[in-house]
Amino acid sequence: MQILVDADACPVKDIIMSQARDNDLTVLLVSSISHFSTKELPEGVERIWVDKGSDLADFEIMKLAYPNDIVVTQDYGLASMLLPKRCRILHHSGYEYTEQSIQRLVDSRHLSAQLRRQTRSSRVKSEDPFKHEPQTPFDELLERVIQEQLKKLKEIE
Repeated sequence: MQILVDADACPVKDIIMSQARDNDLTVLLVSSISHFSTKELPEGVERIWVDKGSDLADFEIMKLAYPNDIVVTQDYGLASMLLPKRCRILHHSGYEYTEQSIQRLVDSRHLSAQLRRQTRSSRVKSEDPFKHEPQTPFDELLERVIQEQLKKLKEIE
């Protein structure tokens, strides 16, 4: 089990690295080369650079993710592709992506697009698709998911 991070705009990388270290897990930070940094990373954290371009980090994460991995992303398109791989996918705001929340996101996006076409306005505010999902501070959510995944892996062994 590892933690993969869609790292370009992830505001909780320090929390992820700290909790991964505490639980002896590897972290892979996947970033566009346009966000290149020479900042040293802690032991157990690896940075993977991808070329500039739409969705290249997503494709790399898809390639690297395995069942039981934890992925942190804001991209629900990526989350929807990872769910069938049996990964646990978290949003930095404290939500876990599920089949139901992905469906709500897609439905909300579709309804907003319809309203924009009907009103010919680009300023249509959509309903918060996560309003029915339990929200937890990210550090608590990540720790709970790590412990659940570690317990699950021990039961498999």
